[in-house]
Amino acid sequence: MSDTSHTTPAQSASAPEEVEAAMAAHASDELARLQGELAELKAKSADLADQFLRAKAEAENARRRAEDEVSKARKFGIESFAESLLPVADSLDAALAIKEATPQQLREGADATLRQLTSALERNKVIAINPAAGAKFDPHQHQAISVVPAEQEANTVVAVLQKGYAIAERVLRPALVTVTAPK
Repeated sequence: MSDTSHTTPAQSASAPEEVEAAMAAHASDELARLQGELAELKAKSADLADQFLRAKAEAENARRRAEDEVSKARKFGIESFAESLLPVADSLDAALAIKEATPQQLREGADATLRQLTSALERNKVIAINPAAGAKFDPHQHQAISVVPAEQEANTVVAVLQKGYAIAERVLRPALVTVTAPK
């Protein structure tokens, strides 16, 4: 007989048990590692969910604040303009309170009140459009009411029938003008 190594039944029975125990230990280590990784990912997920909810709430609060500011701007945006017109109203009230005013006093009061009104408009960026006679007709700022024959160049302003007004370079009302006819 040759001298080959043979395993005894006791040895062969212990080998699969050792392998099984080693596999169980390895599986147990792998399971513990995966459970740790899962716990870490759950913690990160919870943290990201919390950050998301906080960011969402912050964005919602910012949106509400912006809506409130826009609402207040619409509601009170004219406040400055109204405050600048109060002295004009006071002057008109004072003029009407004078029972025996002379035409001279009425004229002086009206002139002063008009200066107050013009000043209030200018402080609020409302600028008169009042082209001089001979100025070039501008359809963006003027509205031609009539056309008259004249010796001047065609499409020039002859007379202003009513001033126009603009605010921040935007025309509120065009000036009503008479212009020259083409020759």
